[in-house]
Amino acid sequence: MKFSVTIDRDEDGVWVVECPAIPGCVSQGKTREEALKNIQDAIRLCLEVRAEQGLPLTVETRQVEVTA
Repeated sequence: MKFSVTIDRDEDGVWVVECPAIPGCVSQGKTREEALKNIQDAIRLCLEVRAEQGLPLTVETRQVEVTA
């Protein structure tokens, strides 16, 4: 499965990665590469927990256009 993730740096320079399709699925790393590896593990674990709890595995995400 492929998931879109967001990547950002916090005020301490830590890379923070989130999977918007899975509520609460967030990870981080000292480097961008470490953060991306960590989110893969987090996604697997989040999907496992959601399945065990009988929750939908993902929520719908869409893109919307906003004019500035």
